[in-house]
Amino acid sequence: MNLVILVETRHKVGLIRINRPEVHNALNDDVMTELGRALDAFEADRSIACVVLTGSEKAFAAGADIAAMRAMDFMDAYKSDFITRNWERLRTFRKPVIAAVNGVALGGGCELAMMCDIVFAADNARFGQPEIKIGTIPGAGGTQRLPRAIGKTKAMDMCLTGRLMDAQEAERSGLVARIFPAGTVLDEALATAAQLAEYSLPVLMMMKESVNRAYESPLSEGLLFERRTLHATFALADQKEGMNAFVEKRTPQFAHC
Repeated sequence: MNLVILVETRHKVGLIRINRPEVHNALNDDVMTELGRALDAFEADRSIACVVLTGSEKAFAAGADIAAMRAMDFMDAYKSDFITRNWERLRTFRKPVIAAVNGVALGGGCELAMMCDIVFAADNARFGQPEIKIGTIPGAGGTQRLPRAIGKTKAMDMCLTGRLMDAQEAERSGLVARIFPAGTVLDEALATAAQLAEYSLPVLMMMKESVNRAYESPLSEGLLFERRTLHATFALADQKEGMNAFVEKRTPQFAHC
């Protein structure tokens, strides 16, 4: 059986690899369904605090599987709830997710990376929304998340022309958090995930939710949400441990509660 998703556990970190190298990790229903199942398992596993999502050395994901889509008509897409049905699980995942991008992240691959909380890129990575070249538009957030990440003008340039953005431009534009030499990006992502996993898991989840709220709320509402979430941290044993450890000049031992 050819597994389209490979799943590992590295101590407190979950690792998910897209595994369709013969089509440069093109995303189809099987991939997205299995990705959702892996995320469900990691969310339920209290020992996992962070997840890394990656592809192969040549491709994070080259986009949605065009061969699987080309015969669809409107009613096929509408009645099957195409994309909405099984692409949204990553967006609702509550623990931090780091994308480790080697090679191309195009179309749905770029959109998948943008659903992650942090994007690390190899210096050979390229990002793009080239759907205009095949007579359609992005459907998993490309026209929505990209302007929020890099601004309207850059997003319009990428979406309307279909041009690709290299890792350096992506980092300057805010799409990528950090760039690493090819061959090291996964190790760097795993190391950062391991660092995050030593922090309080409830606080990591609260932090993620609060930052995400900034994308969907006016500033006044976002500030109120942040304030109330801050107040809620004072109900955590981890907050007491963290502040006591700081005052006592020792390393905190978080209990994740």
